[in-house]
Formats: sequence, C-alpha cells, structure tokens
Amino acid sequence: MGIRHRHEESFEVPTMPVGGLIPRAADDAADVIVRNAKIHTGDSSRPHAGALAIRDGRVAVVGDDADIAPFVGPATTVVDALGRRVVPGLNDAHLHVIRGGLNYVLELRWDGVTSLRQGLAMLREQAARTPKGQWVRVVGGWSAEQFAERRLPTPSEMNAAAPDTPVFVLHLYQTAILNRAALQAVGYTRDTPEPKGGQIVRGRGGEPTGMLLAAPSALVLYSTLAKAPTLGDEDKKTSTRHFLRELNRFGLTSAIDAAGGFQNFPDNYSVVTELAQEGLLSLRIAYHLFPQTPGQELDDLARWIEMVRPEDGDEWLRLNGAGENLIWAAADFENFAEPRPELGRHYEAEFEKAVRLLMEHGWGFRLHATYDETIRRDLAVFEKLAAEGLFPGGNRWLFDHAETVSRDSLDRVAALGGAMSVQNRMSFQGEAFTRRYGLGAAAEAPPVRAMLERGLTVGAGSDATRVSTYNPWVALHWLVTGRTLGGAVLRPPQNRVDRETALAMYTKAGAALTGEEEVKGILRPGFLGDLAILSDDYFTVPEQDIPHIESVLTVVGGRIVHAAAEYEGLDEELPAISPSWSPVAQFGGYRSSPRSGLPGVRQAELLGQAIAESEEHLLWRARRGLAPDASRTFFDPCFSP
Repeated sequence: MGIRHRHEESFEVPTMPVGGLIPRAADDAADVIVRNAKIHTGDSSRPHAGALAIRDGRVAVVGDDADIAPFVGPATTVVDALGRRVVPGLNDAHLHVIRGGLNYVLELRWDGVTSLRQGLAMLREQAARTPKGQWVRVVGGWSAEQFAERRLPTPSEMNAAAPDTPVFVLHLYQTAILNRAALQAVGYTRDTPEPKGGQIVRGRGGEPTGMLLAAPSALVLYSTLAKAPTLGDEDKKTSTRHFLRELNRFGLTSAIDAAGGFQNFPDNYSVVTELAQEGLLSLRIAYHLFPQTPGQELDDLARWIEMVRPEDGDEWLRLNGAGENLIWAAADFENFAEPRPELGRHYEAEFEKAVRLLMEHGWGFRLHATYDETIRRDLAVFEKLAAEGLFPGGNRWLFDHAETVSRDSLDRVAALGGAMSVQNRMSFQGEAFTRRYGLGAAAEAPPVRAMLERGLTVGAGSDATRVSTYNPWVALHWLVTGRTLGGAVLRPPQNRVDRETALAMYTKAGAALTGEEEVKGILRPGFLGDLAILSDDYFTVPEQDIPHIESVLTVVGGRIVHAAAEYEGLDEELPAISPSWSPVAQFGGYRSSPRSGLPGVRQAELLGQAIAESEEHLLWRARRGLAPDASRTFFDPCFSP
C-alpha cells in the first residue's frame, strides 16, 4: 500500500522503503508526510506540489520528495497518496454542527437516497429496531426532487411502515409529516389550536392528518421536533464525535457554526467544549451565539458580552460573534413554497440597539437575510451607525443566504466592509423558488458572481442539517453547475463559478470569515496542517460526478481523523455508537450512490428521470401542487428564450 506509520519506540524500517525515503534520526522530523500526490495548495505563490510535511500541527514543507526527505524520522507517518488529488481541508462557512452533533445518532438520514421507495424501506426497518418510547426521525438533508418518484411520503405510507412507532419526517423549511403514533405522542388533536405562522392540516372532522406546514414560519416544525426524546450527556458526546467523523469523511476539517433555534448558550455548547478540553474534536469549530427568546434578545446579548469575547478559545474551538439572528423580528423565513414574509414595520429600532451594543463591545456578527427587502432595511441601520463612526468599527460582519440580494445592496455591503456567505439551499429548494418567483429570479439566486466581482469575501457552506445535506461536494457541484438535486439547471453560466473558485470559497474564504486567513485555508509552511486526499480528482472528474467525491484520508493538525480505502485503520478509534439501535449504526450517514460514469448506472438514472418526468407523472404532480400547471410548456433551460 505504500504507508509507513508510527509504532512504539521499536520502529522497524520496511524492507521496501516508500520511494527510497529512509527514516533518519532528526529533531525536526515530521509527524505526517504525504507524497506521490497531486497537491492543490490554494497558495498562489506555489499552487501545485507533489509532497508536503506536517510537524507540530502545522505545514512544515511543501515541495517534492527531495524537499521532504530530510524530515522523515523514525516516528513519521508516511502516506503514499498513489497519485491522488490532495486539497486543503474544507471549511463549511454555515453549518449547524453543534446542534447536528447532539442529535446525529438519533436521525435516519435520507441524504443521497435516490427513491422514496428506498427511503420508506429504511424507515420500516428502523421502526422495527426502535424501542418503545423512542422515535424514528428523518430531519433534513433531502428533497422530494432527488427521488425518482419526485414526491413526499404520505401519512398513510408512514402509518403502514410504522404503525406503532412515532415517525417524524422533516422536508426542508416547508413541511413535516407525522404518522398516527407521532401525532398521539405530541398530543395534536382536533382541539389543538393553530400555531402562529404555521398550519396543522386537518381532515374530516378536524382531526390532524399528520401534515404540518410552515406558513411561512418553520417554528411549528421545530417545536414539534423538540418534543422528541433526547440523548443523555455521554451519548451526546459519542453522537457528536461520530458526526464530526462523518464530516471528516468528506474532507471537512473546519466549520463555522451558525447557531440557530433551540440552541442555548452555554448549555448546548457544553459537549463540544468538553470534547475540545479533552482533545477529542476532529473538526475545528468557530461558533456564533443566537438569542433564543423574542423580546429578550438584548438581555441575552448583554449577558454574553460579560461572559465571553470573540476569538476566545483556540484553533479548535473559538467564538466568532453573534448571529445568525440578532432579533427575531428581523428574521425572514425562507420557505419558498410560501410568499415572502412581511416583517414588522418598525423592527429597526430594536435591531439598531442590538447592533449598537455589539459594535460598542467589539463583537462581529452574521445575519440571516434571504430577501433583498430585508437586506435593504438592515443596511439602512448599518449606514446610520456608520455615519456616527461606530460601524463596523473593525468588527467582522456578513450576510447569510441572500438569495434575492440586489446589486445595489451588494455595493452598499462592500462600502461598509461586509462579507457574504452563500449556501446551496437552491439545490434543494430551487424548483419551489422557480414556481413562485420565475426563472429569471432563480437564475440570480443568489448572484454569486456579482458578489465576487465586487471584491467581497464570499464563503460557501451547506446550511445543514435541517435543510441541506452536510456533504460539501453537493454544494460544490451546485456552485459549478447551477443544478438542483432534481437535475434542473437554474443558474446560467454567467452566474456560476469555476472549480478552483468554488474550492477557494470552501477553504480560503471560510478562513477569512473567522479572521484566520493567515493560518488556515491553504497549504503553505506555517499554516495549519489540514488536508484531504480525495477519492477522485475534483478538477478533472465529469461535473455530474462531483457529488460522489469523498475523502480517503483526512488530516487535521497532523492527526489522521478519517481513513478509508487503502488507508483504512489509520484513523483514530471512536467509541461504539450508542444507543445500539441508532439508525446510524444500521445505515450510516450520507448514502453514497454509484458514479454516473458507469454506463449501466447512467442508463438507469436516465430511465428513472424519464419516468419521473413522464406526462402522466407530471399531471399527478401538478394536481398536488408539486409541479407547475401541466397545461404549460415544460421548461427546458437549453431551449428557453
């Protein structure tokens, strides 16, 4: 295999040294060396290399075999990349990693599942394994458009699959489907009042059918999910470690946690804090703090300002500021199946107080804003504070999402020293967005190229796990191709980016959003030793195969945190998944599918697409509001004006 690794003190040189690299006694020996690689460094001063060495968690040498040979010591792990592509470790600039970790082993993942039939079979099998009192939950990471059937499961299908076990299935920010047992578990009846901003769909006699709708607020979906059983403290730690390993599987070495609803500080941050103290994190996390209770946001922010400061922590776990909400009244929900929410007429007064408080105490922030209407109002507040000399005051700040941001607003963001963070929500919700706002708006949602042309830092991420999948290669595929999971091409070439730019958005830009651009994001001597050896060459595989890329070896700070293929067994051992009935123990996380480069598989995929888009099936979807009116001409981006 071409690997020499660390043993006890009795190291023995292999009979056939790797490429003639002979261990030698050296005080400055590397901990890890990767050679025989196609390294994309991301460093404009040396963009390509064949080998590198990592010592004390940092890149020590980048070059070729001759450059790294003096750093091979008796305890050095030497990895032969076998000619594979190596990239800097990926950094998801918007991932709900803390919340995701606390729940990971409880969730059945439909990420990557290609048919509803398969998803229901998984659900049925998991229900049979789930003990009484526990739920089966499918929470984000999938879209109906990824299925051959192009539809959601029905409550009756879920009742048949799991007649006695509560089942909760969350679809984007739009819908949750509950089976009969779950409705009983949460206590929803004909007498349950309608939730604010949401809808409990009712049948004859007023009894809930099992469908919950965000209209447009997703609060009804998340408050219902919050009624499900949770893990004990030790199992939360184990769950988080397995989730981080799953992220490492795709080459992720860093993430910016965007906080979110039902994520309280400091309580829900204790698990990652303990893991960091124990040296057990395998992913670097920069986190944000999000006020949880409407009307108490300023009190929360003032309290946190007394407790912690931005950049408290270290290279593994550090505070990055407030957000992604500062006050609830300024939050525009992104349920594209519903009209754009109309925010309160006077939220700016309270919003200004929050921003002023943060600026006065040296806190940066990130801000959830889907629509340009919201962004314009927020910018007016920032400009008012800038006129006083208070904003941005040297603090980092950015807008998240920004699907409909205008070019004028982007100019104003640039003038105020802001940044942007975009996610591939449109690869999951693009069809719903198009039905509501049209193809022209979808082509610019979000206007990534316009952001870059203004010199803005634009980080890329996923917004996983409750909407998108955490697989970064799905997001990179969307940036490069403009395609949704259902195959629709919504973004034209002039609003796409090339592969190198997309990768930089997932590495260098993310580091800049946390003020770490001088230590992270590229492979250069002195930078953190974070990298991934890829299963396939990102720069040369056909576009349709980008989502199928995984890492075969992921290194964070010189630690091998994920190893597969020829390198299996080199990574750190994890505790067994607990509880033993966990869906992850049975099915794993993201479901990989064969690459389309295989002729037989590609034929099957094309046949499935043809069936799914047949006239009969399109009529079926139209009747249920899942597709445009079937009387209209079907949109083909290749032949549209």
